[in-house]
Amino acid sequence: MLDIQTLRNDLVGVAARLAARGYTLDTAKFEQLEAERKTVQTRTQELQARRNASSKLIGQAKAKGEDVSAIMAEVGALGEELKQLESKLPQVLQEMDVFLAVIPNVPHASVAVGKSEADNVEVRKVGEIPKFAFEVQDHVSIGEGLGGLDFETATKIAGARFSLLKGPLARLHRALAQFMLDTHTEQHGYTETYVPYLVNAESMRGTGQLPKFSEDLFHVYAGGKSPVEVKAYAGYTPEQIEKLEAEKLGTFYLIPTAEVPVTNMVRDEIVPLEKLPLKFVAHTPCFRSEAGSYGRDTRGMIRQHQFDKVELVQMVHPEQSYTALEELLGHAETILKKLGLPYRVVKLCSGDMGFSSATTYDIEVWLPAQNTYREISSCSNFEAFQARRMQARFRNSAGKPELLHTLNGSGLAVGRTLVAILENNQQEDGSVRVPEVLRPYMGGLEVIKAS
Repeated sequence: MLDIQTLRNDLVGVAARLAARGYTLDTAKFEQLEAERKTVQTRTQELQARRNASSKLIGQAKAKGEDVSAIMAEVGALGEELKQLESKLPQVLQEMDVFLAVIPNVPHASVAVGKSEADNVEVRKVGEIPKFAFEVQDHVSIGEGLGGLDFETATKIAGARFSLLKGPLARLHRALAQFMLDTHTEQHGYTETYVPYLVNAESMRGTGQLPKFSEDLFHVYAGGKSPVEVKAYAGYTPEQIEKLEAEKLGTFYLIPTAEVPVTNMVRDEIVPLEKLPLKFVAHTPCFRSEAGSYGRDTRGMIRQHQFDKVELVQMVHPEQSYTALEELLGHAETILKKLGLPYRVVKLCSGDMGFSSATTYDIEVWLPAQNTYREISSCSNFEAFQARRMQARFRNSAGKPELLHTLNGSGLAVGRTLVAILENNQQEDGSVRVPEVLRPYMGGLEVIKAS
């Protein structure tokens, strides 16, 4: 959530920066809400002052034995108006919160202005793109040929956009997650966490998934409780949104990323300065409805409703957050380097960044069958945007609470890493070489062959 004080002081400037990412800030709406808030607060203060003054007059008049009925009638009228204003102010503030909740973060000054991924800036390429003396197969053909990738059965069990792994490929998937966790905990200083896969609405709000992206989430209604409405909040008034939320007391959300539960560990907390930075890593399944992606990446494991990810999360001092972003990016890159997979790093332009991000790097791994790089990790600095929503703070050197900066990145998406290994390490006979760093996790297996 943006700092309302920044909006008050530089509304035009903030609107211009948001326009760079394709978002039109309703400045008239903000000014209307602000004017309403000021009017209510100013009138409340005036009435309180008049009531206090009148109360003193009543005391003085009584001491002189004078009639106080007129003054008391005036105080009574003031009390009624004050009561109305005191109930009005929370409504105005609530409407302002709803307004602010759907405004994205402003891009950092270093972010290039652009409209789409075509305007992203390539930072570097790492590794040699493999050359093959035979016809390259995609990961679907390779996995099915090995007898370890079964989409037909997954579709029977769950539906489209699910996969089923068996035998050595299932073990390779597990090995990747363990290798990533070991690397990040033993070499990069992260604390491993095991977190809930179901979270409440407040956690989703804290990291920015709600209310704007409700339709991208899987909802779970506890105890068979039926929702009033399972669609997005689009088209609802603030009052209706609150009503829906109140009626969803038994609602949970399947996590779209471990970013949600891990970052919310510091919600409503004040972290001691000496504890910073906090660095956590978690391996979880991730669940996404993929709303709006119909027809895209329908073949294979690139875009699934369920996939595994090893997520890196940091909570840091604001002065250290951009140093931490480069560090976190390097930690994710280390995994690809150890696996020997070619990749590139791009810095996202203003129009391609996620809702909560101030700055994002994408790491894209080379996929021979697609003859292109595909995203395997996004590493972002959210500055204080999430922390403000969560009231996640630390006590600064002066002993005063101050908002943290939060960061996260995939370290890495496990399924897409598996895809990259299958395609980059394929051999002419259909077998796949196991990267050397994974062989201890695979019982020494060097090559996966058809069963």
